[in-house]
Amino acid sequence: MPHAVSGLPIGRGLLFLTVAGAAWGTAGAAASLVYRVSDMGPVALSFWRCAGGFVLLFLARSLRRRTAVRPEPWRRRALRAGVTGLSLAVFQTAYFASVQATGLAVATVVTLGAGPVLIALGARLTMGERLGTGGTVAVGGALAGLAVLVLGSGDAVVRPAGVAWAVLSAAGYAVLTLLTRWWGRDGGTDAFGTSVRAFGVTSLCLLPFGLAEGLLPHTGAGDRLRLGGLLVYVAAVPTALAYGLYFAGAAVVRSTTVSVIMLLEPVSAAVLAVTLLGERLTAATVGGTLLMLGAVAGLAVAEARGAGADGGAERRAEPGEVFG
Repeated sequence: MPHAVSGLPIGRGLLFLTVAGAAWGTAGAAASLVYRVSDMGPVALSFWRCAGGFVLLFLARSLRRRTAVRPEPWRRRALRAGVTGLSLAVFQTAYFASVQATGLAVATVVTLGAGPVLIALGARLTMGERLGTGGTVAVGGALAGLAVLVLGSGDAVVRPAGVAWAVLSAAGYAVLTLLTRWWGRDGGTDAFGTSVRAFGVTSLCLLPFGLAEGLLPHTGAGDRLRLGGLLVYVAAVPTALAYGLYFAGAAVVRSTTVSVIMLLEPVSAAVLAVTLLGERLTAATVGGTLLMLGAVAGLAVAEARGAGADGGAERRAEPGEVFG
């Protein structure tokens, strides 16, 4: 597969994003189990998730062999870490607030539904990325599948405050994706370094809110080991592993394609809800999952073909462009 500007093959970037999306979907099931065995709140759980992910990524980066990357001024590294970390904090915290205000179903539909739309618009305006007819159909199919998957199983109550939080969460996700893609076009992106610095900033942003909520949970003596294992899992798999793969893949794959592939998260969550948490398998679950998987597969094929057709060449940023 041809290489993009950053040096990562497009095919490997798609694989990284697929694994990241599936891993993200396991976080919801793990969080549900955490809530069952303790009184930990969502902000505290998000803090421990990010802080644990930061420690694991820092250790992994210290142990791995350094790859050659273009030297970058510390001010630009600080800017990337600050903006990425703040976007990540807004994305996660606003989503939790939306779930609390209007429920899981509406929060998920608005956040993950608005995300691809905002990303497609932003990618068109800032990087000239064209979606095309096939891409438009795939995005529409993905959004339809998401709506069927989340809303098809029961009644949903829509509250304006919850919708506002969800739109804010989608905006944070859009900024995170667009900036990762933009900086990846310059070449030499260090996904490990980006992930470590971003989670350091995010942990600091969440710390005061976690302290206000209560960072140390109360649980029964028999559930402490289980709670510890769940927290380690949340920090390791859907955080350190998933976001490391996400930052690497999002740097070389078109922004809109990234946003649709990440819709594998609710698909993975729905599968785990049925198999692990004992929730009932419904026609909406099956139909929505198939629609979304079809959209993801279609966009992945289109991305790979597009990379092969143009030899992996990427349009470089011109001086004075947005985000440049």
